Amino acid sequence: MSNDYLFLRACRGEEVERTPIWIMRQAGRYMQEYRDMRAKHTFLELCKTPEAAVEVTLQPIDFLGVDAAILFSDILIVLEPMGAKLAFHEGRGPVIDPPFRTLADIEKLRVIEPEEDVPFVMDTLRLLRKELEGRVPVIGFSGAPFTLASYMIEGGTSKAFIQLKSLMYKERAAFDSLMTKLAKTVIKYMNAQIAAGAEAVQLFDTWAGILSPHDYIEFVAPFNKMVLDGLNRTVPVIMYANGSATLLKHLKAAGPDVMGIDWRINLDDAIDLLGGDIPVQGNLDPTALFLSREEIPKRAKEILDMGKKAPGHIFNLGHGVLPPTDPDNVKALVDAVHELSQK
Repeated sequence: MSNDYLFLRACRGEEVERTPIWIMRQAGRYMQEYRDMRAKHTFLELCKTPEAAVEVTLQPIDFLGVDAAILFSDILIVLEPMGAKLAFHEGRGPVIDPPFRTLADIEKLRVIEPEEDVPFVMDTLRLLRKELEGRVPVIGFSGAPFTLASYMIEGGTSKAFIQLKSLMYKERAAFDSLMTKLAKTVIKYMNAQIAAGAEAVQLFDTWAGILSPHDYIEFVAPFNKMVLDGLNRTVPVIMYANGSATLLKHLKAAGPDVMGIDWRINLDDAIDLLGGDIPVQGNLDPTALFLSREEIPKRAKEILDMGKKAPGHIFNLGHGVLPPTDPDNVKALVDAVHELSQK
């Protein structure tokens, strides 16, 4: 493993000659090459076919010139072997039917053995390491327990998360049982990714931002800490939660190496809230990529300047690239970050 990659040095808060950049969902529907692949395969087929997943992961690397590759997969991949029925529907996103809303439902779930249950993920990582060795590092990832639980209890995406919060408030034993099984699964899954070659890992708590600080601390924080305490910490661990401006210091308490920041807070304010002693990742609003190519570098510079307050800064969007985004605008952002941050 090369520890000298720009991205990994920034994760560790070391001196870098320029700010590294990678982008959440950098492999995806905004790229024609990805749409061509999707015309031949379902989304789950892409995730479960290592050669195809590698091809999709690599698509943006040469075109964009980003400083890290992220495994092409989905946060919900672990739910099928746990015992959930998972499908992806165009326009609706992921659907879990039936959902898990009782202790009896939850007791049927099992903690997975990643090398046996999702071997295609590890095979993809091993292939990626061979393909990218010496070029850019490979990031693995998982959904966090609460975010995975939200899909399992709601049966898919939600606006108000009524089923999720009802179970959380009224059926604490069932909720904690589900969160415990998910945390154990996530620990095994992320450690298997590290063993297969992931050089950093990101924990996505996509829906943590729907919680008040009180509820995050009471219901979710212990399980995120359980996950991070259980990980092989030979590689950097990034914690990212969408809509998390009110939760940053509580997310940090789990012990990540890097904090991912969404776009709803100024990066310098986030750095202050975090105490100024942890590297940060972020945090351009994904819709800013719809601006003109003259405006994008100005937005990038504002964030780069704010990022100087942290011991390390990895440039990223505050969430994933949106499908209607012009790929040339994404490339313009990467080029601008590289150029403007050069020391």
